[in-house]
Amino acid sequence: QHGRVKIKSTAQQEEEKRKEREKKLKAYVSARDGILKKRSAGEHDEEALQLTQQLLSSNPDFATLWNYRREVLLHLETLREKDEVQKLYESELHFIEACLKVNPKSYGCWHHRSWVNTRLPQPDWTRELGLCDRCLSLDERNFHCWDYRRVVVKESGVSVEQELQFTDHLIGSNFSNYSSWHYRSTLLPQLHPQPVPDSAPNAKYELAHNAFFTDPNDQSAWFYYRWLLGRAEREEMISCVYVSREGERVSVAFSKPVHVKGLMLVLDGQPQQVQWRSAHPRFRHSPVWVSFTSASPSSFTSSKCKRLCHVLGSAESWCRDSATDQELFRSELSVEKSSVLQAELQSCNQLLELEPQNKWCLLTIILLMRALDPLGHEKETLAHFQTLKEVDPMRSSYYSDLCSKFLIENTILKMEYAEVRVFSLSDKNLTILCHLDQLLFVTHINLSSNQLLRLPPQFAMLQCLEVLEADDNAIESLEGLYHLPKLEEVSLRNNRILFSKKSKCFIRNPFSGVRASA
Repeated sequence: QHGRVKIKSTAQQEEEKRKEREKKLKAYVSARDGILKKRSAGEHDEEALQLTQQLLSSNPDFATLWNYRREVLLHLETLREKDEVQKLYESELHFIEACLKVNPKSYGCWHHRSWVNTRLPQPDWTRELGLCDRCLSLDERNFHCWDYRRVVVKESGVSVEQELQFTDHLIGSNFSNYSSWHYRSTLLPQLHPQPVPDSAPNAKYELAHNAFFTDPNDQSAWFYYRWLLGRAEREEMISCVYVSREGERVSVAFSKPVHVKGLMLVLDGQPQQVQWRSAHPRFRHSPVWVSFTSASPSSFTSSKCKRLCHVLGSAESWCRDSATDQELFRSELSVEKSSVLQAELQSCNQLLELEPQNKWCLLTIILLMRALDPLGHEKETLAHFQTLKEVDPMRSSYYSDLCSKFLIENTILKMEYAEVRVFSLSDKNLTILCHLDQLLFVTHINLSSNQLLRLPPQFAMLQCLEVLEADDNAIESLEGLYHLPKLEEVSLRNNRILFSKKSKCFIRNPFSGVRASA
């Protein structure tokens, strides 16, 4: 036994560690209580800075202590000359930098550093930019540092072009730097507030091409690429107007959900006082709004758009813009010229030949096809969706919902060409319903043999609907049916609706004369 080192048992080691932690905690609590006592007494002296420095050096996330330091610094600032104030705050910057080494993502540190620079008589923004460079070289996704860098760039007058070069450098060293891609998406609109045609259209896509041809499975470049292809927002406008003399009702559909404050009906040049309500009580912002009036309005004016509608002597009248003419379903990527989109589609197809199971490439190809010719590429997009579900089964439901959305869009476009008020999407494996505001005039809908789980509140936008067929689904909720003024017949055979005596009455009573079958 002599000469051998005695090895402590695990239990002994744990007990010693526990005692050491208790000792440190006791000292920390004592120091904290002393600092808070000084603050309560209104003491703003050098000792307060020293005491808070001791605790913040080990725990930079104690926000109360940073607040106290600011109070002390503001007091000391009033007692010193300008040169001394400069030294005081420069010393504070050095201390903060030391704290950032303990926790580079400390909210308190970065906030306090921003504040200190606002108090410095002569802030050194070049130094601050260098600090950001160093921090981002250690952790390129430190969002605290990215936020602080934006402040520094704004104050120091660094140009947008210089910052774009900075992102080029970071992305060049790591294509997976999502923060840099995102930063580029905030810089480019500053450089080009409105998308402008380039003399060499492919030049601005070259960086993204290099990234996803190098690592096609990294999502960062794909997200940036899709943003770059189309960043236009849909303009607010009145797209549809329906007037029912018989029901003394006016329905107005907008291009996107709005709150109708400022929407006015005008009859022969005279404004009408009417109350508007959304298609469903749940919606404060809705694409479809309804009012009841005995007058027959001739025009509609909102705060941002105006629409004329000539109402003739018939029981009902309507006017609408074509979804095709508006490119309503192609807005996501339709900012670019079709020649550019076609070139990008060709590039993605080349990558797909090399990576036939790459989900990002498949999804981008689908979106490009939708932007170019949604009906012409329908079969190809459906095939790509099937491949997506096979290679990425975890997101199969997402792809099913997106495919349902596109199928509904295509059916609306086809319905426009036929100029009918019947909408049929039976046996299409639909999982969701969307764009119901575009079906304001439809009288008959067939949604049978799909995979729908509910008739959502948005269903209330179908203000002209008379007949609904939704057999052979998995529908459990009928919330959207209770606000359809013209509904006469509903067929819901082979669904998952649980009918009790009470629920049967509830289903039938809201619709006067409705024939319900389930």
